[in-house]
Amino acid sequence: MRQYFALLILGIILAFSSCRTDFDTVASTGDLKFSKDTVYLDTVFKNIGSSTYQLKVYNRSKNDISIPIIQLKKGLTSKYRMTVDGMSGNNGKIFNNVTLLAKDSLYIFIETTADITDANPTDFLYTDEIQFDSGVNLQEVALVTLIQDAVFLFPKQNPDGTKEKIQIDGKAVDGFYLNENDSENGNELVFTNQKPYVIYGYAGVPEDKTVTFNAGARVHFHANSGLYVGKNASLQIDGTASTTEKLENEVVFEGDRLESLYSDIPGQWKSVILSKESKNNTINHLTLKNAVIGLDIQTQNNPILIQNTQIYNCAQYGILAQNSEINGVNIVINYSGLASLSCVYGGSYSFTHCTFNNNWPSSSQFAVNISNSLAGASPEANPLTKAIFNNCIIYGSGINEFNLSKNANAAFVYQLNNCLLKFSSSSSNPLYQFKTDTEHYNNIILNENPKFYKPSENKFNIDKTSAAFAKGNQAYAIPLDILGITRTSPPDLGAYQTQDFSK
Repeated sequence: MRQYFALLILGIILAFSSCRTDFDTVASTGDLKFSKDTVYLDTVFKNIGSSTYQLKVYNRSKNDISIPIIQLKKGLTSKYRMTVDGMSGNNGKIFNNVTLLAKDSLYIFIETTADITDANPTDFLYTDEIQFDSGVNLQEVALVTLIQDAVFLFPKQNPDGTKEKIQIDGKAVDGFYLNENDSENGNELVFTNQKPYVIYGYAGVPEDKTVTFNAGARVHFHANSGLYVGKNASLQIDGTASTTEKLENEVVFEGDRLESLYSDIPGQWKSVILSKESKNNTINHLTLKNAVIGLDIQTQNNPILIQNTQIYNCAQYGILAQNSEINGVNIVINYSGLASLSCVYGGSYSFTHCTFNNNWPSSSQFAVNISNSLAGASPEANPLTKAIFNNCIIYGSGINEFNLSKNANAAFVYQLNNCLLKFSSSSSNPLYQFKTDTEHYNNIILNENPKFYKPSENKFNIDKTSAAFAKGNQAYAIPLDILGITRTSPPDLGAYQTQDFSK
């Protein structure tokens, strides 16, 4: 009987509670609060979807409220789209009678896909507003996006639905060959600074042709995309020194996500591949970011000149060279998953006034790796006829940033002159006798801090407090640094001449 009465009382309580009106809503009175008054959706290319951006809406009152309408001001024609607390509404444009509980909040997620023709022709901004309620209770949050026009290059689609492909290292990959007489884009072998370029798949350079990148050219690679320079083809990058941080005269290679969130994420696109049979390749004032392998250099019997070049945030290597010949001057590389510079399977290399750093957050990576062998190759070892570093900095966040791997079955010739080098662990290995081995090491500054300006931001300038200040050998000096500043005598080590950071 007691159990019966207990159940009866519980039922009565539940019945009364179900009749409460605490959760009845009242009409919104225009007192909503917002996490921001303007949502800036970062720059996007025309007709390429943006990332998703967030707006939080707060009800500070003690009442549960109903917002009669949340909508985009341009209605169903708006190029923006929203979800409101997980609801898609009318095509993501209009939402009716949205409930927001007392002292609670809701999330609105916003995206856009717009054409350059949708934007304001004077500033290329596409704008709209999210409207909450109407009349005297109307509240608005502005939406702003910069739409950038671009030249899009991509593989054609075959009649059977497959994509056009090209051969790279014996494998068919999604790609196409650049056409000097394309009906839509004109000469695709000349990249100008008039518009940025967006590449899907691998853009191949046809045999006996040269692809040229003019000063100020901007090239954006989609995921799994890259540039391939094949048999008897050539790469010519003709950037020049810039006077501002906008790098207005550099040639820039990077991913196609323009949002700030993606500005330093490694591995967004594949690589620039210089095949074994490519020739006459020159690179000057290139800034390359966020690839898997920045420069994959396989060229043989055709030396490549790389000058005034910056390579950052590569998932594997900044430069990977296999049995190649490189003359590198004023190169800066940082943040690479395996090595900033890796020269393997022999070859001939000379680097002067370069800054090879690696701040990848793991101790198993190197700033510089040199080897005369390659696993699985036949023969396994190949002669390293020269690996010379003059007036360079080899540094990073690891214990040892310099790695040599010698196979006794092939030549292994190397020398470091007037270099600042990080190699903190003691070693009896004859390859690393920095103080006593004068055949391979001369005037080495070991484990002293170069005091880079802001290495976390890829700014490797130094000042007079740096251990690299005025430690170079004038005999190896390059007259101008990577910024075009005249070097002093004796010169500083690395790619940058000393600057005063206090100014």
